[in-house]
Amino acid sequence: MEPLQVIRTNQPKNKPNEGELGFGKYFSDHMFVADYTSERGWQNARIVPYGPISLEPSAMVLHYGQEVFEGMKAYRGMNGEIHLFRPEKNIQRMNMSCDRLGIPQVEPQWMLEAICKLVETDSDWIPQQVENSLYIRPFIIATEPCLGVRAAKEYQLLIITSPVGAYYSSGLAPVSIYVEDQYVRAVRGGTGAAKTSINYASSIKAQEEAKRQGYSQVLWLDGVEQRYIEEVGSMNVFFKVDGEVITPELNGSILPGVTRDSVIAMLRHWGIPVTERKITVEELFEAQQQGKWEEAFGTGTAAVISPIGAMKWGEQSIQINQGQIGEVSGRLYDAITGIQQGRIDDPLHWRYRIG
Repeated sequence: MEPLQVIRTNQPKNKPNEGELGFGKYFSDHMFVADYTSERGWQNARIVPYGPISLEPSAMVLHYGQEVFEGMKAYRGMNGEIHLFRPEKNIQRMNMSCDRLGIPQVEPQWMLEAICKLVETDSDWIPQQVENSLYIRPFIIATEPCLGVRAAKEYQLLIITSPVGAYYSSGLAPVSIYVEDQYVRAVRGGTGAAKTSINYASSIKAQEEAKRQGYSQVLWLDGVEQRYIEEVGSMNVFFKVDGEVITPELNGSILPGVTRDSVIAMLRHWGIPVTERKITVEELFEAQQQGKWEEAFGTGTAAVISPIGAMKWGEQSIQINQGQIGEVSGRLYDAITGIQQGRIDDPLHWRYRIG
């Protein structure tokens, strides 16, 4: 690989007030860019001032959707050190997504070094408040100018960063969810296990309908029988029933979330029973009637843990755990964010120190 060029901006931006960050609204001073051609592979890696990119109107990503992305965060620890959280898992998943979309993969160590160098370059953009972080968005797009349905021969890898606060403005308050029984997010054999924009675009219609009915998120069912639970919004989902934590098994249409994997590992570390298997809405509602459904929560990089307090399925609406945060949900949130932020011990060795 060629040496990484760093071209610093001569017009640094004013940084936003940390109390008003929100999520994904502000962007730091620099971005990483690398180009790919079928003849030379990945090349011309550089860190440059954040700004618009140039694409031809015939760029294949605009017409055939060849794009993958990732989401991860950098944290400022209690002693001022900068940490990533399990970055090798995000890079591994990005390469899995690339494989599914016919996009050339990246060399993992090269990718990790690019992320670290960009974070170091914009380290003053990492928020100081312990609950805030620097969101990192790597993505690859097909840039070849061509109208033809095939894998492109030219791509661009970009990494941008954004200082963020809490994903939900309401904090860790339980959300309400709506079981979607008309639209589907993905099917086995499709792209559901890849992190690609087309999966998110297809979810917008149902999300808007859920909001219209006063619900925060959509609970997605499988695309074949529309019986088995898959994800909630853009997150993986967990249910605690009769002392056991259950999450839908990875079947090819569910995203293998890094936070999902971390939750499973943490629960097993604590000795709490956790099972990956198929689960239906009917099973959950029966457990509710029997008083066995104890809590539910979504997991993802952005929100970490998102407790679920209410669910609507058809004409039935129920509260879960009386609309309160469950004990396991709260414990997982405290443990994972504590490790990420360097506030507590890291028994499973998930922190990756930069510098």
